[in-house]
Amino acid sequence: MDLAPFKLDIDELLDDFAKEELMTLADMKKLWAAKKFSYIYEARPRSKSAFFMQSLFAHAIGHMVSEAALSRRLGGLYCLYCLYETQPYKPAFKIYLSLRELKRLKTLVIDAKQSNIGVVTALVKRMLDKNMFLFGFVDIAGGSITQSVEEITKLQNRRVQIAYEKLLSNTRIEEFLHMDLDTELDLEALKKMSAEYAEAKESAIREASETVNVEDIKHIAENKKLVGNMVEDIVKEWDVQKEEFYKQTGISSQKEMVPVDEFEELEQLLNE
Repeated sequence: MDLAPFKLDIDELLDDFAKEELMTLADMKKLWAAKKFSYIYEARPRSKSAFFMQSLFAHAIGHMVSEAALSRRLGGLYCLYCLYETQPYKPAFKIYLSLRELKRLKTLVIDAKQSNIGVVTALVKRMLDKNMFLFGFVDIAGGSITQSVEEITKLQNRRVQIAYEKLLSNTRIEEFLHMDLDTELDLEALKKMSAEYAEAKESAIREASETVNVEDIKHIAENKKLVGNMVEDIVKEWDVQKEEFYKQTGISSQKEMVPVDEFEELEQLLNE
């Protein structure tokens, strides 16, 4: 898949943006519309859509996190936002951002604030609020096509895991997934209690049969499966389902929390 023409289009768009020393999202939208830039998707490949979108995102991010002048870096951010908003895919592909790139984005926000370009803070906050980003450790910009495909394949698998971890870290589901149902229910005590109860029923009906007709209630004491044994089967099925869930999602059976300090710092910066 030859992505060079697409990358060249992005380069030319940002060249024009930087040449005029433009600074705002409104400027980018005018330039985008004038160039009818959304037509970049008309020649999109019929397969490997995730690879295609991540390649466009990565190229725009490369400009955004570069050491270039502020206008070009801002152009990279605005282009990234417009690429996301105009993509033809539903659901939309999210933007993969490495922690190194996240640090550079934070620097860009600071530089924009110092230059009184308030739209940047609002835009980045909007992108975070709309959950446009997926954060990871691997830089996918600048590598070969083969390397990028491999990384994005890994990323696609990791995305599901991140989504589940994000869900579980914010809900009571995590408590249940890590719960030992055997311990919670005190299964051994329950089995003992149900066995004693069954024995007591049989004894009571046996004694009653000596004086009254118990044909209508004998079924109560018939050898049915004990409650304790039924619960034991449920516990076993619970454990099987949990293990299957762990395999499908890649989530560890141990409780793990991975703090993302840079993300928290960026959120704090945006709220100042």
